[in-house]
Amino acid sequence: MPVPLYEAKAEFFRMLGHPVRIRVLELLQDGPKPVRDLLAAIEVEPSNLSQQLAVLRRSGIVTATRTGSTVVYALAGGDVAELLAAARRILAVLLTDRQDLLAELRAAETPR
Repeated sequence: MPVPLYEAKAEFFRMLGHPVRIRVLELLQDGPKPVRDLLAAIEVEPSNLSQQLAVLRRSGIVTATRTGSTVVYALAGGDVAELLAAARRILAVLLTDRQDLLAELRAAETPR
């Protein structure tokens, strides 16, 4: 029996639900990067980065190519960059709304 689309989408978003994975995807938006560059930019333990890269690779969202001892990662398609841009726009709206709410709350707390 095929997996319902909503379950597949939920699994996809769960796969994205790790800060290191999101940071890797953000860095790869600028083009392919060797693991050493990702490691320098993210500042996590190599084993942690390796685990997160493996999850992204298994999901098919990134590709890996090996040249000698260097492994270079790249986004598998441009849709990932669009998804991250959409997430930034959504967060900007949410955070703006929260700032407005915070300002209202602070104004209400001001003694009269």
